[in-house]
Amino acid sequence: MQLFITGGTGNIGSAVVAELLEHGHGATVLARSDASAALARDAGASVVRGGLADLAAIRAATEAADGAIHLAFGNDFSGPDALAANIAEETAAIETIAEALVGGDRPFAIVSGTPWEEGRPSVETDPLPTTGPVGGRGATVTRVLRDFAGRGVRTSAIRLPRTVHKDGGGGFAGLLTDQARRTGVSGYPGTGEQRWPAVHSLDAAVLFRLAIERAPAGSSWHAVQDEGDAVRDIAAVIGRRLGLPVQQLPDEAFGPLGPIFAADQPSSSAITRAELGWTPTHPTLLEDLERHLRP
Repeated sequence: MQLFITGGTGNIGSAVVAELLEHGHGATVLARSDASAALARDAGASVVRGGLADLAAIRAATEAADGAIHLAFGNDFSGPDALAANIAEETAAIETIAEALVGGDRPFAIVSGTPWEEGRPSVETDPLPTTGPVGGRGATVTRVLRDFAGRGVRTSAIRLPRTVHKDGGGGFAGLLTDQARRTGVSGYPGTGEQRWPAVHSLDAAVLFRLAIERAPAGSSWHAVQDEGDAVRDIAAVIGRRLGLPVQQLPDEAFGPLGPIFAADQPSSSAITRAELGWTPTHPTLLEDLERHLRP
């Protein structure tokens, strides 16, 4: 299959492109910059120039493809207005891709996040949250999965955990590391006992491919390797590897994502492993941080 991919040159997207190409698929990547276009071409992918706001280019590229994978999201997390703008831009792009795929049973794998449930790990059948700082993303994915599965689009949601990592970087743990380097303190919000799920980007890429190849319409899957690492343990590894003190910080120190950072949000991938045969093989988050973080 020739797949159109948004976000195909990021931490996750580059792994997805490599996985697809290795298994005989083709990739056409949306690239906003010359640097991103060069990365995609060097990886063996075709390139369509544009960003998430370029809906005409997105529609044309999708119509020419055998399916699509959506991974892109804006990088501005400076406040609620910026997040809302990112979500609105993403929603328009997702809906444009879905409309372009109507009919023909073509696959559309949409990136999402694992939900969280009080007192237990979330599972694939749990609904996505539709309120809170990023609730609009959950509302969009839920609507598209439901509405377009009945219109000849083989929709699926790949729910990623809070940290998708590789070589000691990426995700929420990467944000903690970046903040530690800026401030000289490896901080954590809340009690530090809250748990974050995690997965290596190379394992996540395998799940995207499996979903494109075999997931039924309207399905949701969890790309979760570590069910829940305690945030205090993550901060402790970061502090030790960077030679910095480790301490609790108020939620406000982590900006608009502070309330999410402070939430206990473990997640299970038992259904995904059983039904799609997905088996993670790469290092866990704590192992990855220990191996790759340097002062």
